Amino acid sequence: MSVITLALTGSAYDRGRAQASAGQAEQVRQATIGRVETAQAEGLIDAEARDYLAAQRAFHQAADPEGLAELDGIAAGFGFDSDMLFTHLHVSTLRALKNGARLDDGCSAWAVSDGPDGPLVVKNRDFSGTHLGIQTVAQHQGPDVITGGMLCLGSLGSPGAYSSGVNAQGFALADTQVAVRHHRVGWLRYFLMTRLLARCATVAEALALIDSQLHAGGGTLVMADASGDVAAVELGAAGADVTRGPMVWRTNHYVSATLAGDTLLPQGDVIAGNSGDRFAHLQAVLPGRGWDRTAAQALMATHPDQGAPICQHGEDSGTMTIASTVYSCRDRDALICPGNPCSGAWTRHTLDR
Repeated sequence: MSVITLALTGSAYDRGRAQASAGQAEQVRQATIGRVETAQAEGLIDAEARDYLAAQRAFHQAADPEGLAELDGIAAGFGFDSDMLFTHLHVSTLRALKNGARLDDGCSAWAVSDGPDGPLVVKNRDFSGTHLGIQTVAQHQGPDVITGGMLCLGSLGSPGAYSSGVNAQGFALADTQVAVRHHRVGWLRYFLMTRLLARCATVAEALALIDSQLHAGGGTLVMADASGDVAAVELGAAGADVTRGPMVWRTNHYVSATLAGDTLLPQGDVIAGNSGDRFAHLQAVLPGRGWDRTAAQALMATHPDQGAPICQHGEDSGTMTIASTVYSCRDRDALICPGNPCSGAWTRHTLDR
């Protein structure tokens, strides 16, 4: 198993269109358009959903024209409908608005301010197996990437930082999904992450941008920069809640006093059901030691008999760990293991500067 490496340059539209050079069009269609078609068959895309999507598109056209241009480029390259791709990015939100969410996208992520390898941002990407074979490690350079370039783990058919990334200034971030009770018109996390990497050199700059904006709600970010500043952000529709400290960690529920009650834990959902176990394990093992890349890799391979299902194999659901990533803010690089970190091969990817 491997990831597709891409070197994407030019405008946001051009970088999006160039994704199609990797091929895999039918699998990309199944992972994106196919997901929307399933939602349509379930009756999820009703008049209320269409109104929300229209409002979201108008919001992002004003707040993030580069993000929509990238999505339009992706659609043009693969021959897809851009509105369908936009809907694909909102399926989890629409499901929560209508009848309760299902966590197809899990993830465990953490960040530390210092250690033998400097500040690190670490994530296990727990997602649908439909993304196996279309995962990308992409370098982005263009006029809208004022930080000098970014290295992102994502998927063909989706915006640049569809999972995590680091930029040329040494600012890195990763996300986790949280199903929530309340959404509004505002920044969708998948667009926000790319724009933060394109615009922000530090955690402080990222937090200032986040604080100044409205957010659709749902999900968390963990982030660190080359100076060792670290934060976790819970992206609530009522406002973002920020935790600062030498290390932070998040799984798939909110933990702040402000937003914990907004978490929606779907009954019988495997990812939602083990989110607390994963959070508790990270809380128990992260403090009190220095973390380097090797130790981080080992932690992300943890199984239930070792403490918690940080590394997930999808025995009870379609969601599994499809990649693990360790970003170095100091070195502007990433160690990436496609597939389960307990058994896969790790490869170093360096951001060209």
